[in-house]
This record gives sequence, C-alpha cells and structure tokens, in this order.
Amino acid sequence: MAELKYKFTYDMLFKLLFLKYPDLLKRLVAATLGIAAEAISEFAITNSDIPPQTIGDKFCKLDINMVVNGQWTNLEVQVENEGDYPERSLFYWARLYSSALKSGDEYSSLPRVIIISIVDFKMFDCVEYRSEFRPLETKRHEPLSDRMVMLYFELQKLPKVIDTENEL
Repeated sequence: MAELKYKFTYDMLFKLLFLKYPDLLKRLVAATLGIAAEAISEFAITNSDIPPQTIGDKFCKLDINMVVNGQWTNLEVQVENEGDYPERSLFYWARLYSSALKSGDEYSSLPRVIIISIVDFKMFDCVEYRSEFRPLETKRHEPLSDRMVMLYFELQKLPKVIDTENEL
C-alpha cells in the first residue's frame, strides 16, 4: 500500500500531461472503463472543441476528446463545484452526441458517447468514488439505449491509502 500524495486537479496540467503521454492516457481511460489497456484496439485523441451551431449558443470546450474502440469518449476534470456539474456534463454529452451525426447518416449509426468526469468535490451522497449513469426505465430498470454513459470519479472519496495493484 502507498499513501496518495498528489492529485492532478489543475485541468491544464492534466491535459498537457495526458496529451504528451498518450500511453498513460490510454491506461487511465482503460482503467476508468474497466477494461485492459491491451483490449483497446483503436485509440485516437481528437481533442476538438465543438463550436456553437448558431450565434448566441454555448461554445463547448472539451478537456480531452478521443475515440476508443469506436466509442466517442470525453475526459473532463472539474475542480470547482459550481452547483451545476450534472447539467454541464449532460450538455457535453449532448453536444458530442449530436455532432456525430452527419447529413444523410442513419440515427442507428450514432456512436456510443462516454463522458468521464473526474471531480474534486462531492457530487453524490454515497461512499463509492465511482458512479456510472445510463438511461433506464424507472420501474423496470430496462435500458433505453447503450449510447449514453456518464462516469463520475469523486477524488475526495478516494481512500487515503491506495492499493498499488489497482490500476485505477
């Protein structure tokens, strides 16, 4: 076991580190998705910002945007709790998802879009530091679609002592 000493919560430092070392980013993404890094056959950092569709619309500036095995994946770091992060992450998901459909494409061709949020504040009233959300029917818990995944990692809930064997 090792004591956790540092947290990369400054988003620009986070972005620079992982864009400079894409293999490290690939390992982090694999760990957050719960898969082995070797299982990732396609990994491309696209890092595009999404401009507004019309004048006056909100500009969407993504931290690290990538394609992982055909899935559009966005990794965000948020330090300050401004009280609206769930809505903000939904906005990021919606803009990324809607920008994936080109004129003439079938809706069924839309990719799975995963938003990975690493936050340095408490979001949910639970002890787990990892939370995963997907659209479900409220009574039967039947999934509506597999195209929406929202992952949240709350840094403040990480244990003080970490297992060095745990990749995440």
